[in-house]
Amino acid sequence: MSIWTDRHVTVVVSGGIASYKALTVIRLLMHQGAQVRVALTAHATEFITPLTFQTLTQQPVATDEFAMTDPEHVVHVALADWTDLMLVVPATANLIAKMATGIADDVATTTILATTAPKYVVPAMNSHMFANPATTRNLKQLVADGMTVLDPATGLLAEGYVGHGRLPEPPEIVAWLTSQLLATATELPLHGKKVLVTAGGTREMLDPVRYISNRSSGKMGYALAQVAREMGANVTLISAQTALTPPEGVHYVQVTSAAEMLTQVEQAFDATDILVMAAAVSDYRPVEMAAQKIKKQPEINGLTLELTETTDILKKLAGQKHNQFVIGFAAETQQLLANATRKLTAKKLDLLVANDVSKPGVGFNGETNQVTMLSQNFAPITTGVLAKKAIARTVLETAIAQGATQKV
Repeated sequence: MSIWTDRHVTVVVSGGIASYKALTVIRLLMHQGAQVRVALTAHATEFITPLTFQTLTQQPVATDEFAMTDPEHVVHVALADWTDLMLVVPATANLIAKMATGIADDVATTTILATTAPKYVVPAMNSHMFANPATTRNLKQLVADGMTVLDPATGLLAEGYVGHGRLPEPPEIVAWLTSQLLATATELPLHGKKVLVTAGGTREMLDPVRYISNRSSGKMGYALAQVAREMGANVTLISAQTALTPPEGVHYVQVTSAAEMLTQVEQAFDATDILVMAAAVSDYRPVEMAAQKIKKQPEINGLTLELTETTDILKKLAGQKHNQFVIGFAAETQQLLANATRKLTAKKLDLLVANDVSKPGVGFNGETNQVTMLSQNFAPITTGVLAKKAIARTVLETAIAQGATQKV
């Protein structure tokens, strides 16, 4: 489930060139599971029709406070009472001024005034209008009244020049809203917990153009970071280079080598509640990186590389833990349970997630995985072949059930 599942969201749209972006915001919220209804100012209907919003939401659109389509309910009061969260996007200078002074002269402003739900405001206007002292004063008043305001972006405006006042892109707006909700959702199982996740396959450079690595795509680690965030955690994702986009709302740190990953993990570990080492860290690195590209030498048949072991990050950190819950991963191709059990014991882990990457649909690069979770005091748990996000949720729920959030 998402933080948005079945949440009643009223989107108030005012009249600006950015009004069309509200449609994408609404679609993204609905995709997350929200139920959305819309109230339009009269000026908004000059830019985009009520029918467009009605078709998208499959809900009636409020445009007239005197409409009596349902005689048993006053339009703006019924909508206000239905609302769990109100989003004003875009919020023009005119609407912001009305909100700051409590003016209620249409269905949008009367609904805003009538609802007791949290209100989130996303301004969008010409940069000179945004910088005007009156707008600055009005926005301060909204914040003083308990509303949350997103600072607009700097970019190309409708007038043809760059300025501060452009509406942020819809994914940024939804990510901001999600972060606001997660920060106050005390009922979520990882609320207030700090989760550190590593992901991807590290690279150990042989020369300026070649490296030793592995087939890890990082998908499992990224899924764990995303799910941990959805469960309310403050998440840091330390990732080797991948082709993936970091999940919204996580603190992202990119590294290349095992040594760089060790440095970053050590810096964050003391403040961590749960460490999830999903990265495929290289076991070996060259003793010395060649300063120049290694060339073929026809007179020599073959090439000998001198390698040395990298630091075992998981073992080192698990040995230093004081109250952290440490989760490790083991990618095996044979004797899964025997090898995983040895790793669990040798590295003093709280939970080990093992998978047989020789099986189809399991492990590297794919969209699915199958794991067996081992711990010292609980029976092994084996999942079916599931999407990696589902595996991530199962891993974190298992960790919570086994005391991950109870350590102090």
